[in-house]
Amino acid sequence: MSIDIGIDLGTASVLVYVKGKGVILKEPSVVAFDRDTNAIKAIGEEARLMLGRTPGNIVAIRPLRQGVISDYTVTEKMIKYFVQKAMGKRTFKKPRISICVPSGVTEVEKKAVEEATYAAGAREVNLIEEPVAAAIGAGIDISKPCGNMIVDVGGGTSDIAVISLGGTVVNTSIKLAGDDFDEAIVRYMRKKHNLLIGERTAEDIKIKIGTTYPLIEDEAMEVRGRNLVTGLPKTVTVTSSETEEALRETTGQIVEAVISVLERTPPELSADILDRGIMLTGGGAMLRGLEELIEEKTGINTMTAEDPMKVVAIGTGQFVEFMGGRKDF
Repeated sequence: MSIDIGIDLGTASVLVYVKGKGVILKEPSVVAFDRDTNAIKAIGEEARLMLGRTPGNIVAIRPLRQGVISDYTVTEKMIKYFVQKAMGKRTFKKPRISICVPSGVTEVEKKAVEEATYAAGAREVNLIEEPVAAAIGAGIDISKPCGNMIVDVGGGTSDIAVISLGGTVVNTSIKLAGDDFDEAIVRYMRKKHNLLIGERTAEDIKIKIGTTYPLIEDEAMEVRGRNLVTGLPKTVTVTSSETEEALRETTGQIVEAVISVLERTPPELSADILDRGIMLTGGGAMLRGLEELIEEKTGINTMTAEDPMKVVAIGTGQFVEFMGGRKDF
């Protein structure tokens, strides 16, 4: 029994799709290990809870930075752990693994992902570009000769591509995404409220009240951190209109990238996109107001995929079947 597995190896989280079962695993891509012994203490959600809260000898790190492997050995162990967890113990044959990479990666970076996956126990490895996987996962039939625009906002990179006939026509990948939203909130809190907060708190703010487009009713939440003037813990109330201000520059750059891809799109495909709209996928697409913002700046109808977080993993898993169909064709 051979198993086909699709892995969305993201900067923020790893999702594993198993053929016939769907997405069965979604964990943060964080690894905690002991500096003294080099032993891995925790992987996934358990390790994420340790971020910014560990003693000196234990470090919680993200082995992927901006969609690219920054720590090879740790990534290999992490992939191995997730593959074993997804497959369970009883396996006789090594799995076929499809894994996705951002559209702008170099050959060297692709090779690193491929080798890490083979080392983690794969029999065969297929690399797929993220926007293509996102389109398949969102249920778009990409084998037809008509243009589809995908904006995949992940944790470390945002991939924007126009896809037709199963391949990308124009694409761009910018190293600006969910993590940069968090950093923008951290900077804003420091500048405006003299409050130092960690990245986990920033992420909470982004998820609960974050918006990139003015809301009809302002929402607020209490944020705790360290006062930079007195050095003591302090509580501040933050509103959603402040998050809009904090995120304006970062989201503006994503919109600019979308416009630059549209400018390079062949006219026939531009007509298709105007007709079919822009599809938003990835965890970053869950940020409120992003649809409205892109729609306002481009004038093109924009919608978010049904389950934006899982779309890439599903597409990665279904890619093998899709390619199987293409081979017969």
